[in-house]
Amino acid sequence: MTMISYAVTDPATGQRLTEYSAATDAEIADAIESAHRAYTGWGRTTELAERAGFARRAAQLFTEDKDELAQIIHREMGKPLEQSVAEVEFSADIITTFAERAEEWLADEPLTVADGLRTFVRTQPLGVILGIMPWNYPYYQVARFAIPNLILGNTVILKHAEQCPESSAVIARIFHEAGFPEDAFINLYASHEQISTIIADPRVQGVSLTGSERAGSIVGAQAGQHLKRCVLELGGSDPFLVLDTADVDFAVEQAVGMRLENTGQACNGTKRIIVMDKHYDEFAEKFTAAIREASYENGDFGPLSSEQATRRLTEQVEAAVREGAELVVGNNEPEGNVYTPGVLTGITPDMEVASQELFGPVAQLYRVSSDDEAIEIANGVPYGLGSIIICDDRERAERVGDQLECGMVFIGSAELEGPDVPFGGVKRSGFGREMGRLGMESFANKKIYRFAG
Repeated sequence: MTMISYAVTDPATGQRLTEYSAATDAEIADAIESAHRAYTGWGRTTELAERAGFARRAAQLFTEDKDELAQIIHREMGKPLEQSVAEVEFSADIITTFAERAEEWLADEPLTVADGLRTFVRTQPLGVILGIMPWNYPYYQVARFAIPNLILGNTVILKHAEQCPESSAVIARIFHEAGFPEDAFINLYASHEQISTIIADPRVQGVSLTGSERAGSIVGAQAGQHLKRCVLELGGSDPFLVLDTADVDFAVEQAVGMRLENTGQACNGTKRIIVMDKHYDEFAEKFTAAIREASYENGDFGPLSSEQATRRLTEQVEAAVREGAELVVGNNEPEGNVYTPGVLTGITPDMEVASQELFGPVAQLYRVSSDDEAIEIANGVPYGLGSIIICDDRERAERVGDQLECGMVFIGSAELEGPDVPFGGVKRSGFGREMGRLGMESFANKKIYRFAG
């Protein structure tokens, strides 16, 4: 069996701080049995209001401990402290929202049927759900996956990223302290082979993965082989379209924020900025100046998450420049894992970088002369997660949005996420939805009730 090392390695210094013991096969077996037993007991017999109450308490604990929690992920994956605190706060908002709206979202849904018989849909839990979560948002990803399932009555086994053992342990502590039974939420330091074992077990009813295309392909195939429900949230190369605006400065501010958020390591972060001719020169001048002024010391960005991530981004940018793209900001010469933000221009559709996801603070900047050209570039990648359209004519923006191959369209601003807004994509960005009512139904039995006349 391939051994996986769960350890905290500070990406800013490369120092290995703490190591954690990997799960044994016996611990995996015990976890599956314990989670199944908790589902058939606690998950089926407790009231929705009680489970929602535990979630409210968990949100309170996240808020009370936010500074400590922020320090943990700052150590684990290098997120700037201010952004780390913001992630904890948003996670608490998500948990609170699910708790407050669970009764509404899980209410019976009457159906109007031809024979007039009383018919409705009741939303009920499925059983044990495995969550395979990534390192880039250690709390947010788990909150949006685990809490709706726990409130619904499912039980959860968490396999977090190998570099997030401390945050995954503290999440489990908070959930248990809030009232969720220890067997209802189990944190496991599992190997890839053990993940396969968990998915194959008939007591496990589904798997949710947020991560790379490669991981999604493997997990999706295993879930399909064993007829398990699956949600995959994978990569993205989201476009930011500037079509027509009276406020270029606002567009620049939004684009910079979305490219540097989490040091560019967000699946739905703006990665390709597509600007109409009439605004391109002004936008490009102001955008490149702002990226150039971004400061590591001021916390505008942090180190990339690991040596592997730094090497991957550096190689991608090197290859883009070899193909003819121009690096107009940045030097592609990281100091350790500190990567100076950059901007690539002169990209053509035949270049490999045009269809890649750059998971770090490097933007691709495109000039276009029509909506059709903007749409063609926006859709010219294998991904289809989110998109942002800056356009004062909202009807025009909506028409363009209808042509975009993606799961989300934000019009007029980048800052339109919310704890009750569904999240997910199409194409190679995966399938299924998290957050909001749709997220609450991802691993639910939509049971049909019919009554004779």
